[in-house]
Amino acid sequence: MVQPASRAQVRLGATTVTFLPDGHASVVPTAVFPASAPTGWATHSEFLDADGRLPISIGSFLVRTGDRVVLVDLGLGEVDFDVPGLASFKGGSLLRSLAAEGLAPEDVDTVVYTHLHHDHVGWTTDVAPAPTLPEGRVPSGLTFANARHLVAEAEWRHWKGTSEIIGPDAVAVRDPLADRVGFVADGQEIAPGVRVRATPGHAPGHQSLVVTGDGDDRRLIILGDVMHCQVQVAESRWGFLFDDAPEEALATRESLLADLEDERTLLAGGHFAGHVFGRVLPPVARRAWSSAA
Repeated sequence: MVQPASRAQVRLGATTVTFLPDGHASVVPTAVFPASAPTGWATHSEFLDADGRLPISIGSFLVRTGDRVVLVDLGLGEVDFDVPGLASFKGGSLLRSLAAEGLAPEDVDTVVYTHLHHDHVGWTTDVAPAPTLPEGRVPSGLTFANARHLVAEAEWRHWKGTSEIIGPDAVAVRDPLADRVGFVADGQEIAPGVRVRATPGHAPGHQSLVVTGDGDDRRLIILGDVMHCQVQVAESRWGFLFDDAPEEALATRESLLADLEDERTLLAGGHFAGHVFGRVLPPVARRAWSSAA
């Protein structure tokens, strides 16, 4: 039975990219992928659990290059809640996962958000953005107090003043970041061998990260939410329920997939269950996923 992904690592030269689990979600597959209803999962049942739900991994990618320590996305935070008819969410392991790598929060020098949905910003402070956020609880400060916090400007501007449940809560995320956030753009290098790639559609300022390492001709693309599960490699037209601009998200996904049919390109899908690292195989009848495990 498929399970949320555990800790895994890829090495590119001297650079390492490590998936740090924070938690997971269990979702109703036809609810989050409306185009898959009613029978689309019949040929993809290996990705579902015994209850017919789709496990979703949630965590962070730790990139260590030279003396730099970069976290890509910040998981759910300490939460445990249900959204009836849609999903359940449970998080809280990220700092333990980081400690297992011999690191403390003060060692992280850069945080990069692919986008600002609640399951990517959970450890921004010690108050996790969730429907169960206690009234009157005030964050004590940024979890990664020594780090630059980077996001696309369009993403930051989009969420200013909004209260959508999927977005970054003002108390837990936006206000504490207001005088610390920095903006990055397509093509910008944020650490040696770590470059931004704009991948809009799921969110207005959604971005992915392209990682390379000296002496290694491969590259790794940290997807963010361009895809939420491996099934979308084959079923690329299956958009996600919370895509901000569905047609743009589809165009981004198709463009990226066409660019990935290369054995030197690896993918890191932070929501993929089982194995978060893998690559896209060129289509015979259709594209397929191959895990890097």
